[in-house]
Amino acid sequence: MDTSMLRTLSPVAAGDRAVVVGAGASGEAAARLLAALGVRVRLLDLKSENVSPAFRAFAHDQEIEILCGPHAPEQFQGARLVVTSPGIPLRIFPPLLAQAGDIPLMGEMELALHFITAPILAITGTSGKTTTASLAAAMLEEAGKKVFLGGNIGTPLSRFVLSGEQADVLVLEMSSFQLQTCTSLHPRVAVLLNLVENHLDHHKDMAEYIEAKFRIFALQTPEDDAFVAPEWLEECQRRGVQARLTALERVAAFPGLRLMGAHNAANVEAAFQACRVFGVSREVAVKAAAGFAPIRHRLEVVAVHGGVTYINDSKCTTVDALRVALMSCTGPVLLLAGGHFKGGDVASVKNLLQEKVKAVALYGGSREVFEAAWAQSVPLTWDADLPAALARLRGCAVAGDVVLLAPATSSYDQYKNYEERGDHFCRLVKELV
Repeated sequence: MDTSMLRTLSPVAAGDRAVVVGAGASGEAAARLLAALGVRVRLLDLKSENVSPAFRAFAHDQEIEILCGPHAPEQFQGARLVVTSPGIPLRIFPPLLAQAGDIPLMGEMELALHFITAPILAITGTSGKTTTASLAAAMLEEAGKKVFLGGNIGTPLSRFVLSGEQADVLVLEMSSFQLQTCTSLHPRVAVLLNLVENHLDHHKDMAEYIEAKFRIFALQTPEDDAFVAPEWLEECQRRGVQARLTALERVAAFPGLRLMGAHNAANVEAAFQACRVFGVSREVAVKAAAGFAPIRHRLEVVAVHGGVTYINDSKCTTVDALRVALMSCTGPVLLLAGGHFKGGDVASVKNLLQEKVKAVALYGGSREVFEAAWAQSVPLTWDADLPAALARLRGCAVAGDVVLLAPATSSYDQYKNYEERGDHFCRLVKELV
């Protein structure tokens, strides 16, 4: 790839030192992009096993330095730029950078945005981001547009920049972690689907979480569009959002959807409202939505066996997502919940549990959180791990029941991520049937 044009836009010059923190997909993509720009890269990660063999080979060829173990101030000496991966709390950096001078700190997304000229459709919210972004991409593609879909959804934006490919529209799913370090994001269209308590194990408080989410609108102008959940319109006005504000609302019927739940119908409508700005017609949107398959780990029907439906909603990592999952199920629910608790009002779903749930099988972490809130509302058990909890529910399931994995927590007590947790559940179910 010819990097001459990219170098003119780069926030750091060839030959300078940049430190990339985190060896996941985002960190690796940022390191590769910086190396292509002629920057001397140092990659840091707490655990050596997080660095893939493929990247180690690439690093050896490109003379990228890899340092694993606890972070230390001396690792940042001489750096002209620090790039952090999403999910690493920003509060760790002040003591690490105190002696290193005034070094710019940005996320991988912010690094990549320096090189983007195509219009951006950016989508955020506590839940529904991936489905809505994927739907928007499908609608735009059905309309004949070349689309890049990425960001928090799995493909880092730096990888797109490095590929040299072009797109008519970039559809970016954006987490609070990514938005927190964005100062160059200027979406032609921004979407805020919803906003409830989440990631309070990462953010200092709810105010910091909200502040991060609202950065999606920061650089928009009166020529841009913002689609916002109705309950957050007043906050947009209070903050002086400059874009044309439109409340997310029902705008069209979408027959033939393969997605469960009223929340997914709302996601389809949000995607269509955003895509109309780019010329997508209702007819095109309806066709794209009808052909859209459910995304893995999001109310995914794994199997129906003996009249019992097994549903994988491992992406359910918040109390609010649990509420949505329960409301989407039509039969009596046998619920699997538990893991690393991120915050939220667990007691707020007690009435819904009494209405929808026959029994709850807790497993893994946060036992004390759920038992304290739910013990008097629904039959409740606890097992050390998911296989034992699933076996317990299988023993009491009858035809018409729904066995639902909707943990209402992150997976980090026992799994690397929610995908690994959902995959394990799917394997266990397939072994049962």
